[in-house]
Amino acid sequence: MAPRANWKGFLRLSLVNCPVALFPATSETEKISFNQINKNTGHRIKYAKVDAETGDEVEPGDIVKGYKVDTDTYIEVSKDELENIALESTHTIDIDEFVPRSEIDNRYLIRPYYIVPDGKVGHDAYAVIRETIRAMDMVALGRVVLTSREHIIALEPMEKGLIGTLLRYPYEVRDEHEYFDDIKDVKVTKEMLDLAKHIVETKTGEFDPNRFEDHYEDALTDLINRKRNGETIKAPSTPRKTDNVINLMDALRQSLKGESGNTARRSARAPQRTTKKATRSKARTRKAG
Repeated sequence: MAPRANWKGFLRLSLVNCPVALFPATSETEKISFNQINKNTGHRIKYAKVDAETGDEVEPGDIVKGYKVDTDTYIEVSKDELENIALESTHTIDIDEFVPRSEIDNRYLIRPYYIVPDGKVGHDAYAVIRETIRAMDMVALGRVVLTSREHIIALEPMEKGLIGTLLRYPYEVRDEHEYFDDIKDVKVTKEMLDLAKHIVETKTGEFDPNRFEDHYEDALTDLINRKRNGETIKAPSTPRKTDNVINLMDALRQSLKGESGNTARRSARAPQRTTKKATRSKARTRKAG
């Protein structure tokens, strides 16, 4: 089944516009998920919305949004009132400005969407907007309304299409000084830095997400399959904690020695990795069992 668009409207650059649709660029549907069940009956848990004071269950039609202003005081806001907030970005992504990608702090990035032409018309205008952004070698910033809230969206060309990434507002990003100001100023010696650089060099490669392995997902699949087969699951042994103070220079030297050996071993078994990864992917696609 083809994925359903999260949003449909128009992409506009000044007087040039075209109908587009937004689709989530990521998905977690392949991950194992759990339901809550009653351990005594094996039945699934059902949640009911109840009045906090009376304990009576409330019908969906009687539930409205409220903004808390005091302990027991709420300002009721109806669905119609929310829909009457006029935002042009409800139906249009209007490109407001262009900025260098390097200037966008990664903390502001939320999630990506694929932006594609909606229907058979508008492909020419879509191509003009896409190639203009590509030629400028910048990111186009616009606004879009998703889940009833307006978001800033950053648009970049990706092959024949456009990818748009939702951005956070400044009030959503915490001040780093609240966390970093108490970090001690430590002088790192040249010898320590050189050893650490050598370790990095042994681990340096090209970014390839196909090599990423979700070890926890694999372990979940194995656990569920073993339980389905009636196996008894034993808790793994817990590593002993050590209070020994390790000399930092010794640790760096030992790390470098260990990584040199690991690099040789990784190179020797590199051709087998793709097959193993493919097998694991198929197992996850089938889910547990």
